[in-house]
Amino acid sequence: MKAMILAAGLGTRLKPLTETMPKALIPVNGKPMLEHLILKLKVAGFREVVVNIHHLGEQIIDFLDANDNFGMKIKISDERDYLLDTGGGIKHAAKYLEGDEPFLVHNVDIVSDIDLKSLYEQHARNDALATLFVGKRETTRYLLFDKDNKLCAWRNRDTGEIKSFFPNFDLRKHNEYAFGGIHVISPKIFEWMEEWTGKFSIINFYLSVCPKVNIYAYQAKNVSLIDIGKSEALAKAEKWMQSQDIVK
Repeated sequence: MKAMILAAGLGTRLKPLTETMPKALIPVNGKPMLEHLILKLKVAGFREVVVNIHHLGEQIIDFLDANDNFGMKIKISDERDYLLDTGGGIKHAAKYLEGDEPFLVHNVDIVSDIDLKSLYEQHARNDALATLFVGKRETTRYLLFDKDNKLCAWRNRDTGEIKSFFPNFDLRKHNEYAFGGIHVISPKIFEWMEEWTGKFSIINFYLSVCPKVNIYAYQAKNVSLIDIGKSEALAKAEKWMQSQDIVK
């Protein structure tokens, strides 16, 4: 199984830590975020991993080399010349992800106890372009799904802005969930991305194509998730890892 780790972000919310170190290498409970995630993918059965890099990306290359890629087959998708956002980053890595099998995409700064293999298998059972891990977390921006768990819209609860390409979209008939930064994608996605170039958001892409293809929500009960993209969340994530016996 293949996976991609989105590790190219600037990590601006984690300054000053990220002034001298890429976000992916910031330690949590004694190990860099990137190492935690690679080992989680390995346990789940993934053997081929793509890591995209931008800010101080050479440090990530050196870290992986020093650890012999943790026994995994790891490719680097280099965005050091130009940061491509989530959608552009996935498209830029297409040469490593194309083929007959789905691939998982995981933000490097998401810590959770989700069963990645179950998510992957759920996607494989559905005729979907993508399957998105979502939950009822409190946030400001939500994805909206219909009664069949198909993506239909996006909403900013603070501003009231709604994005949907469905005519006569009715907010009252949909359920809203927070996206967890983890998704499984069919390689057919690259056919739909042909007209998308440069830097673009994967969420904006999903919203534009969801009237034509199936993009499903995946919910898992009793799953913990922490976004460690903010400095105040680092201590929370470390405490949670220790409670889960995720040791150094």
